[in-house]
Amino acid sequence: MITKKTSLLMIATIVAIMAPLSANAATAPDVPSSDKTYNLNGAGATFPFPLIDLWRVEYHNDFDNVNLNYQSIGSGGGVKQHIEKTVNFAASDAPLTSSERELAPKTLHIPETIGGVTVVYNIPEIPNSGLKLTGKIISDIFMGKITKWNDPAIKNINPELNLPGKEILVAHRSDGSGTTFVFTDYLSKIDPDGWDKQVGKGKSVPWPTGLAAAGNEGVSGIVKSTKYSIGYVELAYAFQTGMSFAHIQNGDKTNFVEPTIDTISNAAAGIISKLPAAEADWSAVSIVNAPGPNSYPIASFSYLLVYEDLAKVTKSKDEAKAIIHMIHWMITDGQQFSSSLLYAPLPTQVIDLDKKGLSRVTYDGEVLWNGGSAKPSSKLPDWIRNNAKWWADGLITDDDYIKGLQYLISEGILKI
Repeated sequence: MITKKTSLLMIATIVAIMAPLSANAATAPDVPSSDKTYNLNGAGATFPFPLIDLWRVEYHNDFDNVNLNYQSIGSGGGVKQHIEKTVNFAASDAPLTSSERELAPKTLHIPETIGGVTVVYNIPEIPNSGLKLTGKIISDIFMGKITKWNDPAIKNINPELNLPGKEILVAHRSDGSGTTFVFTDYLSKIDPDGWDKQVGKGKSVPWPTGLAAAGNEGVSGIVKSTKYSIGYVELAYAFQTGMSFAHIQNGDKTNFVEPTIDTISNAAAGIISKLPAAEADWSAVSIVNAPGPNSYPIASFSYLLVYEDLAKVTKSKDEAKAIIHMIHWMITDGQQFSSSLLYAPLPTQVIDLDKKGLSRVTYDGEVLWNGGSAKPSSKLPDWIRNNAKWWADGLITDDDYIKGLQYLISEGILKI
């Protein structure tokens, strides 16, 4: 029989072992095996490309055996490659449509960030940002109904500006684009009798007028190099290229709102509690023209598209696990880099939603990560669960103690 002092030491040891098990219940996915090199491939949206590219660099700094190749080809191209299973994951600012979901069954939507689409312009007489525009004016410009910068509709809400009588040149995307989807979703909501009926929303639309270019980069290039032009690009591109952008009338029609991290976050706040599960249908999710005095009206989630069974798009279980670890890093640690590029960091509720989605991912039916939930082991011997009572009854021996520790070590619960 052991002494009370030794028994107390044993109980303290058990408590020290069990407490961390409880405290560490929420764990991250397994770190990629350091003895292998992983070359991962993604493609799609240009909207989040500045952030994804920064993630690529920062993640590689922490895990130098993982290389990410992300092709910024537009949401339409990303969805196409996802359906064709030629990439490990895709990115899109537009959620999958019902028909796309049928072509890519069991796809998870993992919101990765929240961004804003800005209306940029090049007016030498107005070099600074802050030109006020309503949704209806924007619609009429992109439909070719308003053709000059000194049109009365623009002058009436900008009386302090020296608006020139110059022809407006419209620039828009030529490729299938999530940025286009967000922009045209907004115009369809704000102008249902005009834009929605005559043009509609989508990653590609029949533009009534203007010059076309591929990617946010292409539209930025046209506007920056062409006087009296107007276009639409993601907020990060506008800042990175030093472009002037408009303040857009809010959904309440009470204020003209500047696109910032805070105003973009405000746009998402009202819908967070209503978001579907990652495996559900996201086709109706939209945060454009959101209510609120300081909600920027052209905002959107951007999504990573991931198959529930990664065996469809990976070479091995280890590669699949590396993908899960990297995406988990993006939606958690990676969010610290969002603000520097003018993306709104994901709210906690959305991160939790993403984690639940990632916990569904399998490789040939085997779950790759349990989402951080930890269940008590049914194999734990009675002496651990009942040690206090057995100690009080004098039933614990040195042999029990030694066998228990051996068990914990063999199960990997205790490492020495």
